[in-house]
Amino acid sequence: MDTNILIGIMIPFVGTALGAACVFFMKKDFGAKVQKALTGFAAGVMVAASIWSLLIPAMEQTEEYGRLSFLPAFVGFWLGILFLLLLDMVIPHLHLNSEKAEGPRARLKKTTMMVLAVTLHNIPEGMAVGVVYAAFISGNAQIAAGGALALSLGIAIQNFPEGAVVSMPLCAEGRSKGKAFLYGVLSGAVEPVGSVLTILLAGLIIPAMPYLLSFAAGAMMYVVVEELIPEMSSGEHSNIGVILFSVGFTLMMALDVALG
Repeated sequence: MDTNILIGIMIPFVGTALGAACVFFMKKDFGAKVQKALTGFAAGVMVAASIWSLLIPAMEQTEEYGRLSFLPAFVGFWLGILFLLLLDMVIPHLHLNSEKAEGPRARLKKTTMMVLAVTLHNIPEGMAVGVVYAAFISGNAQIAAGGALALSLGIAIQNFPEGAVVSMPLCAEGRSKGKAFLYGVLSGAVEPVGSVLTILLAGLIIPAMPYLLSFAAGAMMYVVVEELIPEMSSGEHSNIGVILFSVGFTLMMALDVALG
């Protein structure tokens, strides 16, 4: 695998690891306002990435379909939504600031289910990076190296707080800083693994690329609507989440257009 592609795949994972490292130099967890701001920012990045980096290129690849050029993106998007819905139902997990676990009943610790929730969140991000790089490798004219890098950078930026959201509460509950950091890093390990697997699979089925791009978009949008937006808009100071959503959206949009 080309070194530049490998670096692009690893950038989001590095973002998670750096966030998890906050446990070594921050004495207390993020406050409610900061959590809302970070959640809103992550949601904005993911929505913009779904549109500019995934759905639009998917439809551009099927322009020969004429008025039905939206169809592969439509189908792939819904497959991504249903895939994440299935994972949501079969994996026990606990969202931030929630006391009630989702998925099947399991005798797992609260912290373990929080790690599973972040890991579940990271699956579509890894797929998105993988499918964009797979499209680039295949020589797809709609995906440039800069556009693929923009997606990696955007996801890495919003992965930073995710790593901290895992490691900081674990440390507060009595885990050693080393173990808390390790759990935070492991929560993001699914991203490079998912990226590589997606690249390998996509290389075998190049004609399905529009479906795969939109599949990743649907999976990310599921996470945004089901998890991030409720977290950023519940309780007081929801306007902070909305403002940072807009910041994340416009930053990811600018990165994609400027680098793509």
